[in-house]
Amino acid sequence: LIKIIDTPQFQRLRNIKQLGGGYYVFPGASHNRFEHSIGVGHLAGELVQTLKLKQPELDISERDVLCVQIAGLCHDLGHGPFSHLFDGMFNPEADPEHKDWKHEDASLEMFDHLVKTNGLAQEMERYGLILPPDLTFIKEMIKPLKSDDAEWPYEGRDENKSFLYEIVSNKQNGIDVDKFDYFARDCHHLGIRNNFDHQRFIMFARVCDVNGRKHICSRDKEVANLYDMFHTRNSLHRRAYQHRVTKSVEIMIKDALLKADHHILTKGSGGTTLCLSKAKTDMEAYTKLTDQVIERILHPCSCSNEFTLSPLEEARMILQRIMSRDLYQFVGETKVCNQGWTKNWPWLFWPTMIVKKTNKKQQQTYTWVVTLDYGMKNKDPINTTYFYTKANPTEAFKIPREQVSKLLPVCFAEKILRVYCKNSASLRDAKFCFQSWCHENDFLTEVTLYSKAAVKPAYPVRALSSHNTFVLMNLSVSLYIYRIETEQLHEMKM
Repeated sequence: LIKIIDTPQFQRLRNIKQLGGGYYVFPGASHNRFEHSIGVGHLAGELVQTLKLKQPELDISERDVLCVQIAGLCHDLGHGPFSHLFDGMFNPEADPEHKDWKHEDASLEMFDHLVKTNGLAQEMERYGLILPPDLTFIKEMIKPLKSDDAEWPYEGRDENKSFLYEIVSNKQNGIDVDKFDYFARDCHHLGIRNNFDHQRFIMFARVCDVNGRKHICSRDKEVANLYDMFHTRNSLHRRAYQHRVTKSVEIMIKDALLKADHHILTKGSGGTTLCLSKAKTDMEAYTKLTDQVIERILHPCSCSNEFTLSPLEEARMILQRIMSRDLYQFVGETKVCNQGWTKNWPWLFWPTMIVKKTNKKQQQTYTWVVTLDYGMKNKDPINTTYFYTKANPTEAFKIPREQVSKLLPVCFAEKILRVYCKNSASLRDAKFCFQSWCHENDFLTEVTLYSKAAVKPAYPVRALSSHNTFVLMNLSVSLYIYRIETEQLHEMKM
Protein backbone atom coordinates (compact mmCIF):
# COMPACT_ATOMS: atom_id res chain seq x y z
CA LEU A 1 0.00 0.00 0.00
CA ILE A 2 2.85 2.41 0.79
CA LYS A 3 4.33 1.75 -2.65
CA ILE A 4 1.05 2.93 -4.22
CA ILE A 5 0.81 6.00 -1.97
CA ASP A 6 4.37 7.05 -2.86
CA THR A 7 3.63 7.59 -6.55
CA PRO A 8 3.01 10.85 -8.45
CA GLN A 9 -0.44 9.61 -9.48
CA PHE A 10 -1.54 9.18 -5.86
CA GLN A 11 0.32 12.21 -4.47
CA ARG A 12 -1.56 14.51 -6.88
CA LEU A 13 -4.61 13.95 -4.67
CA ARG A 14 -2.94 16.21 -2.09
CA ASN A 15 -3.78 19.10 -4.41
CA ILE A 16 -7.45 18.30 -5.02
CA LYS A 17 -9.89 19.63 -2.43
CA GLN A 18 -12.39 17.09 -1.15
CA LEU A 19 -15.28 19.57 -1.26
CA GLY A 20 -14.29 21.56 -4.35
CA GLY A 21 -15.52 25.13 -4.09
CA GLY A 22 -16.85 24.48 -0.60
CA TYR A 23 -13.47 25.57 0.80
CA TYR A 24 -14.27 29.15 -0.24
CA VAL A 25 -17.39 29.06 1.95
CA PHE A 26 -16.29 26.78 4.81
CA PRO A 27 -12.66 27.67 5.69
CA GLY A 28 -12.33 24.51 7.79
CA ALA A 29 -12.99 22.31 4.75
CA SER A 30 -9.33 22.32 3.73
CA HIS A 31 -9.02 18.53 3.51
CA ASN A 32 -8.06 16.82 0.27
CA ARG A 33 -8.76 13.63 -1.66
CA PHE A 34 -5.40 12.31 -0.44
CA GLU A 35 -6.38 11.75 3.19
CA HIS A 36 -9.88 10.62 2.24
CA SER A 37 -8.45 7.89 0.00
CA ILE A 38 -6.14 6.67 2.76
CA GLY A 39 -9.13 6.62 5.13
CA VAL A 40 -11.24 4.57 2.73
CA GLY A 41 -8.39 2.10 2.24
CA HIS A 42 -8.11 1.72 6.02
CA LEU A 43 -11.86 1.23 6.60
CA ALA A 44 -12.09 -1.22 3.68
CA GLY A 45 -9.38 -3.34 5.31
CA GLU A 46 -11.05 -3.05 8.71
CA LEU A 47 -14.42 -4.28 7.41
CA VAL A 48 -13.05 -7.19 5.38
CA GLN A 49 -10.77 -8.26 8.26
CA THR A 50 -13.75 -8.21 10.64
CA LEU A 51 -15.73 -10.46 8.30
CA LYS A 52 -12.74 -12.77 7.91
CA LEU A 53 -12.32 -13.22 11.66
CA LYS A 54 -16.03 -13.47 12.40
CA GLN A 55 -16.90 -15.91 9.58
CA PRO A 56 -13.99 -18.19 8.61
CA GLU A 57 -16.38 -20.16 6.39
CA LEU A 58 -16.37 -17.27 3.92
CA ASP A 59 -12.83 -18.31 2.95
CA ILE A 60 -11.56 -14.73 2.72
CA SER A 61 -7.89 -14.94 1.77
CA GLU A 62 -5.05 -12.47 2.36
CA ARG A 63 -5.19 -11.80 -1.38
CA ASP A 64 -8.81 -10.76 -1.03
CA VAL A 65 -7.98 -8.45 1.89
CA LEU A 66 -5.14 -6.76 0.03
CA CYS A 67 -7.23 -6.30 -3.13
CA VAL A 68 -10.06 -4.70 -1.15
CA GLN A 69 -7.59 -2.35 0.57
CA ILE A 70 -6.03 -1.33 -2.75
CA ALA A 71 -9.47 -0.69 -4.26
CA GLY A 72 -10.38 1.55 -1.32
CA LEU A 73 -7.07 3.36 -1.60
CA CYS A 74 -7.36 3.97 -5.35
CA HIS A 75 -11.09 4.54 -5.77
CA ASP A 76 -10.72 8.33 -6.24
CA LEU A 77 -7.56 8.46 -8.38
CA GLY A 78 -9.58 9.85 -11.29
CA HIS A 79 -10.91 13.02 -9.67
CA GLY A 80 -10.15 16.20 -11.60
CA PRO A 81 -9.66 19.75 -10.30
CA PHE A 82 -12.11 20.62 -7.53
CA SER A 83 -13.42 17.05 -7.38
CA HIS A 84 -17.04 16.67 -8.54
CA LEU A 85 -17.04 20.14 -10.11
CA PHE A 86 -14.82 18.83 -12.92
CA ASP A 87 -16.91 15.83 -14.01
CA GLY A 88 -20.30 17.12 -12.87
CA MET A 89 -20.25 20.74 -14.05
CA PHE A 90 -17.24 21.52 -16.26
CA ASN A 91 -16.99 18.41 -18.44
CA PRO A 92 -20.62 18.24 -19.70
CA GLU A 93 -20.30 21.78 -21.11
CA ALA A 94 -16.67 21.58 -22.25
CA ASP A 95 -16.96 18.16 -23.90
CA PRO A 96 -20.63 17.46 -24.75
CA GLU A 97 -19.71 14.35 -26.75
CA HIS A 98 -18.45 12.74 -23.55
CA LYS A 99 -20.83 14.40 -21.09
CA ASP A 100 -21.49 11.10 -19.31
CA TRP A 101 -17.81 10.67 -18.44
CA LYS A 102 -17.31 10.29 -14.68
CA HIS A 103 -14.29 10.33 -12.41
CA GLU A 104 -14.67 6.56 -11.86
CA ASP A 105 -13.77 6.05 -15.53
CA ALA A 106 -10.57 8.02 -15.02
CA SER A 107 -9.85 6.13 -11.78
CA LEU A 108 -9.66 2.87 -13.72
CA GLU A 109 -7.33 4.36 -16.34
CA MET A 110 -5.21 6.12 -13.71
CA PHE A 111 -4.86 2.89 -11.73
CA ASP A 112 -3.53 1.08 -14.82
CA HIS A 113 -1.23 4.03 -15.52
CA LEU A 114 0.02 4.01 -11.90
CA VAL A 115 0.82 0.29 -11.95
CA LYS A 116 2.54 0.46 -15.34
CA THR A 117 4.65 3.62 -14.99
CA ASN A 118 5.85 2.76 -11.47
CA GLY A 119 6.56 -0.91 -12.21
CA LEU A 120 4.28 -2.13 -9.43
CA ALA A 121 3.17 -5.35 -11.13
CA GLN A 122 6.16 -7.31 -9.82
CA GLU A 123 5.77 -5.71 -6.40
CA MET A 124 2.12 -6.83 -6.26
CA GLU A 125 3.10 -10.38 -7.19
CA ARG A 126 5.74 -10.32 -4.45
CA TYR A 127 2.95 -9.63 -1.96
CA GLY A 128 0.94 -12.61 -3.19
CA LEU A 129 -1.38 -11.11 -5.81
CA ILE A 130 -2.04 -13.01 -9.02
CA LEU A 131 -2.02 -10.84 -12.14
CA PRO A 132 -3.99 -10.02 -14.19
CA PRO A 133 -7.06 -11.51 -12.35
CA ASP A 134 -6.48 -9.48 -9.18
CA LEU A 135 -6.00 -6.24 -11.13
CA THR A 136 -9.34 -6.94 -12.80
CA PHE A 137 -10.92 -7.58 -9.40
CA ILE A 138 -9.59 -4.29 -7.98
CA LYS A 139 -10.96 -2.28 -10.90
CA GLU A 140 -14.32 -4.04 -10.66
CA MET A 141 -14.56 -2.95 -7.01
CA ILE A 142 -13.64 0.65 -7.90
CA LYS A 143 -16.45 0.79 -10.44
CA PRO A 144 -18.88 -2.06 -9.76
CA LEU A 145 -21.93 -2.78 -11.85
CA LYS A 146 -25.47 -2.38 -10.62
CA SER A 147 -26.95 -5.65 -11.73
CA ASP A 148 -29.57 -8.03 -10.37
CA ASP A 149 -29.21 -10.37 -13.32
CA ALA A 150 -29.09 -14.09 -12.72
CA GLU A 151 -25.80 -14.27 -14.64
CA TRP A 152 -22.72 -13.26 -12.62
CA PRO A 153 -21.27 -10.11 -14.28
CA TYR A 154 -17.75 -10.08 -12.77
CA GLU A 155 -14.49 -11.80 -13.68
CA GLY A 156 -12.22 -10.98 -10.74
CA ARG A 157 -14.01 -13.20 -8.21
CA ASP A 158 -16.62 -15.93 -8.30
CA GLU A 159 -20.19 -15.49 -7.11
CA ASN A 160 -19.38 -16.95 -3.69
CA LYS A 161 -17.33 -13.77 -3.02
CA SER A 162 -20.10 -11.40 -4.15
CA PHE A 163 -20.13 -9.59 -0.79
CA LEU A 164 -16.62 -8.21 -1.45
CA TYR A 165 -18.10 -5.96 -4.16
CA GLU A 166 -20.23 -4.20 -1.52
CA ILE A 167 -17.37 -2.90 0.62
CA VAL A 168 -15.80 0.01 -1.32
CA SER A 169 -18.66 1.09 -3.57
CA ASN A 170 -21.99 -0.57 -2.82
CA LYS A 171 -24.40 -0.32 -5.74
CA GLN A 172 -26.94 -2.45 -3.90
CA ASN A 173 -27.93 0.09 -1.24
CA GLY A 174 -25.19 2.71 -0.98
CA ILE A 175 -23.84 1.53 2.39
CA ASP A 176 -20.07 1.42 1.89
CA VAL A 177 -16.79 2.53 3.48
CA ASP A 178 -16.41 5.42 1.04
CA LYS A 179 -19.39 7.09 2.71
CA PHE A 180 -18.23 6.04 6.17
CA ASP A 181 -15.04 8.03 5.71
CA TYR A 182 -16.34 11.14 4.03
CA PHE A 183 -19.27 11.45 6.45
CA ALA A 184 -16.90 11.45 9.43
CA ARG A 185 -14.20 13.54 7.73
CA ASP A 186 -16.47 16.14 6.12
CA CYS A 187 -18.56 16.57 9.27
CA HIS A 188 -15.39 17.08 11.31
CA HIS A 189 -14.03 19.77 8.96
CA LEU A 190 -17.40 21.45 8.43
CA GLY A 191 -18.38 21.51 12.08
CA ILE A 192 -21.54 19.49 11.41
CA ARG A 193 -22.59 16.75 13.80
CA ASN A 194 -22.31 13.21 12.44
CA ASN A 195 -24.99 10.95 13.94
CA PHE A 196 -23.82 7.80 12.19
CA ASP A 197 -21.47 5.40 13.96
CA HIS A 198 -19.63 3.44 11.25
CA GLN A 199 -17.62 1.46 13.82
CA ARG A 200 -20.87 0.06 15.17
CA PHE A 201 -21.91 -0.98 11.64
CA ILE A 202 -18.58 -2.76 11.12
CA MET A 203 -18.95 -4.53 14.47
CA PHE A 204 -22.41 -5.91 13.58
CA ALA A 205 -21.73 -6.59 9.87
CA ARG A 206 -22.30 -10.18 8.80
CA VAL A 207 -22.54 -11.99 5.46
CA CYS A 208 -25.71 -13.97 4.73
CA ASP A 209 -26.92 -15.89 1.72
CA VAL A 210 -29.75 -14.21 -0.23
CA ASN A 211 -31.15 -16.04 -3.26
CA GLY A 212 -27.85 -17.74 -4.00
CA ARG A 213 -25.67 -14.65 -3.52
CA LYS A 214 -23.91 -13.47 -0.42
CA HIS A 215 -24.66 -9.97 0.89
CA ILE A 216 -23.36 -7.93 3.81
CA CYS A 217 -26.16 -7.67 6.37
CA SER A 218 -26.62 -5.78 9.61
CA ARG A 219 -28.35 -6.55 12.90
CA ASP A 220 -32.06 -5.75 12.90
CA LYS A 221 -31.62 -3.32 15.81
CA GLU A 222 -29.23 -1.23 13.67
CA VAL A 223 -31.87 -0.10 11.19
CA ALA A 224 -32.26 3.27 12.94
CA ASN A 225 -28.49 3.79 12.80
CA LEU A 226 -28.60 3.24 9.04
CA TYR A 227 -31.41 5.75 8.60
CA ASP A 228 -29.18 8.18 10.54
CA MET A 229 -26.49 7.54 7.94
CA PHE A 230 -28.72 8.50 5.04
CA HIS A 231 -30.10 11.45 6.97
CA THR A 232 -26.50 12.61 7.51
CA ARG A 233 -25.91 12.36 3.78
CA ASN A 234 -28.96 14.48 3.06
CA SER A 235 -27.96 16.98 5.73
CA LEU A 236 -24.45 17.36 4.31
CA HIS A 237 -25.82 18.00 0.83
CA ARG A 238 -28.39 20.47 2.09
CA ARG A 239 -26.11 22.39 4.46
CA ALA A 240 -22.73 22.20 2.71
CA TYR A 241 -22.34 20.46 -0.67
CA GLN A 242 -25.38 22.19 -2.21
CA HIS A 243 -25.15 25.38 -0.14
CA ARG A 244 -26.32 28.30 -2.27
CA VAL A 245 -23.02 30.21 -1.89
CA THR A 246 -20.95 27.07 -2.47
CA LYS A 247 -22.80 26.58 -5.75
CA SER A 248 -22.27 30.23 -6.69
CA VAL A 249 -18.51 29.81 -6.23
CA GLU A 250 -18.46 26.52 -8.14
CA ILE A 251 -20.44 27.97 -11.03
CA MET A 252 -17.87 30.78 -11.24
CA ILE A 253 -14.94 28.34 -11.17
CA LYS A 254 -16.67 26.30 -13.86
CA ASP A 255 -17.12 29.40 -16.02
CA ALA A 256 -13.46 30.33 -15.55
CA LEU A 257 -12.33 26.83 -16.56
CA LEU A 258 -14.54 26.99 -19.66
CA LYS A 259 -12.99 30.32 -20.64
CA ALA A 260 -9.51 28.91 -20.10
CA ASP A 261 -10.17 25.48 -21.62
CA HIS A 262 -8.23 25.90 -24.87
CA HIS A 263 -5.58 28.20 -23.39
CA ILE A 264 -4.32 25.93 -20.60
CA LEU A 265 -2.32 23.22 -22.32
CA THR A 266 -0.81 20.21 -20.55
CA LYS A 267 1.89 17.98 -21.96
CA GLY A 268 0.87 14.35 -22.28
CA SER A 269 2.40 11.10 -23.54
CA GLY A 270 4.36 11.22 -26.76
CA GLY A 271 4.92 14.95 -26.45
CA THR A 272 1.31 15.82 -27.25
CA THR A 273 -0.36 18.82 -25.64
CA LEU A 274 -3.97 18.69 -24.52
CA CYS A 275 -6.44 21.31 -23.35
CA LEU A 276 -8.27 21.03 -20.02
CA SER A 277 -11.29 19.14 -21.38
CA LYS A 278 -9.14 16.64 -23.30
CA ALA A 279 -6.49 15.96 -20.64
CA LYS A 280 -8.72 13.22 -19.21
CA THR A 281 -7.96 11.09 -22.28
CA ASP A 282 -4.23 10.97 -21.46
CA MET A 283 -3.25 9.92 -17.95
CA GLU A 284 0.20 11.48 -18.17
CA ALA A 285 -1.41 14.86 -18.82
CA TYR A 286 -4.24 14.24 -16.36
CA THR A 287 -1.72 13.53 -13.58
CA LYS A 288 -0.58 17.15 -13.85
CA LEU A 289 -4.12 18.52 -13.60
CA THR A 290 -5.08 19.61 -10.06
CA ASP A 291 -6.70 22.57 -8.26
CA GLN A 292 -3.51 24.48 -9.00
CA VAL A 293 -4.88 25.16 -12.46
CA ILE A 294 -6.50 28.31 -11.07
CA GLU A 295 -3.04 29.62 -10.17
CA ARG A 296 -2.04 29.20 -13.82
CA ILE A 297 -5.07 31.29 -14.74
CA LEU A 298 -4.61 33.95 -12.08
CA HIS A 299 -0.87 34.27 -12.66
CA PRO A 300 -0.18 33.26 -16.29
CA CYS A 301 3.44 33.10 -17.36
CA SER A 302 3.47 35.08 -20.59
CA CYS A 303 6.49 35.82 -22.74
CA SER A 304 4.50 38.26 -24.87
CA ASN A 305 4.46 42.03 -24.56
CA GLU A 306 3.11 43.07 -21.14
CA PHE A 307 0.61 45.35 -22.85
CA THR A 308 -0.87 42.45 -24.84
CA LEU A 309 -4.17 41.21 -23.42
CA SER A 310 -3.79 37.65 -22.14
CA PRO A 311 -6.13 35.07 -23.72
CA LEU A 312 -6.85 34.03 -20.12
CA GLU A 313 -8.03 37.50 -19.14
CA GLU A 314 -11.75 36.65 -19.07
CA ALA A 315 -11.11 33.56 -16.94
CA ARG A 316 -8.79 35.53 -14.66
CA MET A 317 -11.41 38.24 -14.12
CA ILE A 318 -13.96 35.64 -13.01
CA LEU A 319 -11.51 34.16 -10.51
CA GLN A 320 -10.58 37.63 -9.28
CA ARG A 321 -14.24 38.17 -8.52
CA ILE A 322 -14.18 35.08 -6.30
CA MET A 323 -11.08 36.33 -4.49
CA SER A 324 -12.69 39.73 -3.89
CA ARG A 325 -16.00 38.08 -2.90
CA ASP A 326 -17.89 39.58 -5.84
CA LEU A 327 -19.87 36.39 -6.38
CA TYR A 328 -22.75 35.57 -8.69
CA GLN A 329 -25.86 36.72 -6.86
CA PHE A 330 -28.52 34.32 -5.68
CA VAL A 331 -31.85 35.27 -7.32
CA GLY A 332 -34.17 32.71 -5.77
CA GLU A 333 -35.14 29.07 -5.54
CA THR A 334 -38.28 26.98 -5.72
CA LYS A 335 -39.03 23.36 -4.99
CA VAL A 336 -39.93 21.31 -8.02
CA CYS A 337 -42.60 18.63 -8.17
CA ASN A 338 -40.97 15.35 -9.28
CA GLN A 339 -44.02 14.35 -11.30
CA GLY A 340 -43.69 15.31 -14.93
CA TRP A 341 -40.19 16.65 -14.32
CA THR A 342 -37.63 16.75 -17.12
CA LYS A 343 -34.13 18.19 -16.93
CA ASN A 344 -34.45 20.47 -19.92
CA TRP A 345 -37.66 22.42 -19.56
CA PRO A 346 -36.51 24.98 -16.91
CA TRP A 347 -33.90 26.16 -19.41
CA LEU A 348 -36.60 26.49 -22.08
CA PHE A 349 -38.91 28.76 -20.09
CA TRP A 350 -36.84 30.66 -17.54
CA PRO A 351 -34.29 32.26 -19.96
CA THR A 352 -37.16 33.33 -22.23
CA MET A 353 -38.78 35.09 -19.30
CA ILE A 354 -35.54 36.90 -18.46
CA VAL A 355 -35.02 38.14 -22.03
CA LYS A 356 -38.63 39.16 -22.39
CA LYS A 357 -38.95 41.00 -19.09
CA THR A 358 -35.53 42.61 -18.73
CA ASN A 359 -34.09 42.75 -22.24
CA LYS A 360 -30.93 41.25 -20.78
CA LYS A 361 -28.85 38.57 -22.46
CA GLN A 362 -29.58 35.02 -21.48
CA GLN A 363 -25.99 34.61 -20.28
CA GLN A 364 -26.66 36.99 -17.38
CA THR A 365 -28.48 34.25 -15.46
CA TYR A 366 -27.62 30.68 -14.59
CA THR A 367 -30.09 27.95 -13.68
CA TRP A 368 -29.07 25.04 -11.47
CA VAL A 369 -31.17 22.11 -10.28
CA VAL A 370 -30.25 20.73 -6.85
CA THR A 371 -31.25 17.12 -6.12
CA LEU A 372 -31.50 16.10 -2.48
CA ASP A 373 -32.11 12.44 -1.74
CA TYR A 374 -30.93 9.40 0.20
CA GLY A 375 -28.66 8.24 -2.62
CA MET A 376 -31.17 6.18 -4.62
CA LYS A 377 -33.30 8.89 -6.19
CA ASN A 378 -36.84 8.61 -4.76
CA LYS A 379 -36.35 5.15 -3.29
CA ASP A 380 -35.82 4.18 0.31
CA PRO A 381 -32.35 2.54 0.37
CA ILE A 382 -33.32 0.46 3.42
CA ASN A 383 -35.76 -1.42 1.17
CA THR A 384 -32.71 -3.01 -0.52
CA THR A 385 -30.84 -3.65 2.72
CA TYR A 386 -30.80 -7.02 4.47
CA PHE A 387 -30.79 -7.70 8.20
CA TYR A 388 -30.39 -10.64 10.54
CA THR A 389 -31.47 -11.36 14.11
CA LYS A 390 -29.44 -12.43 17.11
CA ALA A 391 -31.49 -15.62 17.33
CA ASN A 392 -30.96 -16.51 13.67
CA PRO A 393 -27.75 -14.88 12.34
CA THR A 394 -27.66 -16.90 9.12
CA GLU A 395 -31.06 -15.89 7.74
CA ALA A 396 -31.33 -12.53 5.96
CA PHE A 397 -34.54 -10.56 5.63
CA LYS A 398 -35.82 -7.05 4.91
CA ILE A 399 -37.52 -4.89 7.51
CA PRO A 400 -40.80 -3.24 6.42
CA ARG A 401 -40.77 0.51 7.04
CA GLU A 402 -43.89 0.35 9.20
CA GLN A 403 -41.93 -1.81 11.66
CA VAL A 404 -39.13 0.73 11.88
CA SER A 405 -40.89 3.95 12.81
CA LYS A 406 -43.95 6.04 12.02
CA LEU A 407 -41.71 9.10 11.70
CA LEU A 408 -39.85 8.09 8.53
CA PRO A 409 -39.98 10.27 5.40
CA VAL A 410 -42.72 9.59 2.89
CA CYS A 411 -40.71 11.06 0.00
CA PHE A 412 -36.98 10.35 -0.29
CA ALA A 413 -36.02 12.93 -2.92
CA GLU A 414 -36.69 16.52 -3.86
CA LYS A 415 -35.47 18.89 -6.51
CA ILE A 416 -34.81 22.59 -6.03
CA LEU A 417 -34.58 24.97 -8.96
CA ARG A 418 -32.11 27.78 -8.26
CA VAL A 419 -31.31 30.85 -10.30
CA TYR A 420 -28.15 32.95 -10.07
CA CYS A 421 -27.44 36.33 -11.62
CA LYS A 422 -23.95 36.89 -12.97
CA ASN A 423 -24.27 40.67 -13.12
CA SER A 424 -25.38 42.46 -9.96
CA ALA A 425 -26.81 45.29 -12.08
CA SER A 426 -29.45 42.87 -13.37
CA LEU A 427 -30.28 41.42 -9.95
CA ARG A 428 -33.44 43.39 -9.17
CA ASP A 429 -34.96 42.66 -12.58
CA ALA A 430 -33.99 39.01 -12.32
CA LYS A 431 -35.63 38.64 -8.90
CA PHE A 432 -38.86 40.18 -10.14
CA CYS A 433 -38.86 37.95 -13.22
CA PHE A 434 -38.17 34.86 -11.14
CA GLN A 435 -41.14 35.58 -8.87
CA SER A 436 -43.39 36.14 -11.88
CA TRP A 437 -42.09 33.01 -13.60
CA CYS A 438 -42.76 30.89 -10.50
CA HIS A 439 -46.31 32.21 -10.35
CA GLU A 440 -47.01 31.60 -14.04
CA ASN A 441 -45.58 28.07 -13.93
CA ASP A 442 -47.27 26.91 -10.70
CA PHE A 443 -44.23 27.01 -8.44
CA LEU A 444 -44.07 28.14 -4.83
CA THR A 445 -41.46 30.65 -3.71
CA GLU A 446 -41.16 33.05 -0.83
CA VAL A 447 -39.39 36.40 -1.17
CA THR A 448 -38.98 39.36 1.10
CA LEU A 449 -38.96 42.94 -0.18
CA TYR A 450 -36.29 45.12 1.33
CA SER A 451 -35.90 48.86 1.04
CA LYS A 452 -32.43 50.16 0.27
CA ALA A 453 -32.87 52.90 2.86
CA ALA A 454 -34.64 50.89 5.54
CA VAL A 455 -33.04 48.38 7.86
CA LYS A 456 -36.15 46.40 8.68
CA PRO A 457 -37.71 44.28 5.93
CA ALA A 458 -41.12 44.96 4.47
CA TYR A 459 -43.86 42.32 4.78
CA PRO A 460 -42.97 39.01 3.10
CA VAL A 461 -44.82 38.26 -0.11
CA ARG A 462 -45.56 34.62 -0.95
CA ALA A 463 -46.08 33.81 -4.61
CA LEU A 464 -48.72 31.09 -4.80
CA SER A 465 -50.30 29.62 -7.88
CA SER A 466 -53.64 28.51 -6.40
CA HIS A 467 -56.75 30.41 -7.47
CA ASN A 468 -57.65 31.65 -4.00
CA THR A 469 -54.33 33.56 -3.78
CA PHE A 470 -54.34 34.96 -7.31
CA VAL A 471 -55.51 38.38 -6.14
CA LEU A 472 -52.78 38.50 -3.51
CA MET A 473 -50.16 37.73 -6.14
CA ASN A 474 -51.42 40.45 -8.46
CA LEU A 475 -51.37 42.89 -5.57
CA SER A 476 -47.77 41.95 -4.83
CA VAL A 477 -46.70 42.50 -8.45
CA SER A 478 -48.56 45.80 -8.62
CA LEU A 479 -46.89 46.95 -5.43
CA TYR A 480 -43.50 46.03 -6.86
CA ILE A 481 -44.10 47.93 -10.13
CA TYR A 482 -45.34 50.95 -8.19
CA ARG A 483 -42.14 50.99 -6.17
CA ILE A 484 -40.04 50.90 -9.33
CA GLU A 485 -41.97 53.77 -10.86
CA THR A 486 -41.52 55.88 -7.71
CA GLU A 487 -37.80 54.93 -7.50
CA GLN A 488 -38.36 53.32 -4.12
CA LEU A 489 -37.25 49.88 -5.19
CA HIS A 490 -37.32 47.14 -2.59
CA GLU A 491 -34.95 44.28 -3.33
CA MET A 492 -36.11 40.70 -2.93
CA LYS A 493 -34.21 38.60 -0.48
CA MET A 494 -34.86 35.04 0.60
